[in-house]
Amino acid sequence: MQEMATKVTVFNNGPIRLEGEFTIQDPSGNEYGLAGRTVISLCRCGLSSNKPFCDGTHGRQGFESTCEARELPPPKPKV
Repeated sequence: MQEMATKVTVFNNGPIRLEGEFTIQDPSGNEYGLAGRTVISLCRCGLSSNKPFCDGTHGRQGFESTCEARELPPPKPKV
């Protein structure tokens, strides 16, 4: 059986959407209970009352941020 890859989509003026199989953890390593969801949107505007999840506040508050795909430079070598 082939494992499903996780797809991450950054929406202009909106959230980051995760699709597939994934876990989300807080800084202490505790997992959020996602109730079997395989699609989730994460807040980018910082205004959601349900952080880290998107609640649509970005649309009501006029959040604007466009992100186009680009190549990142190679990582710096660890010293």
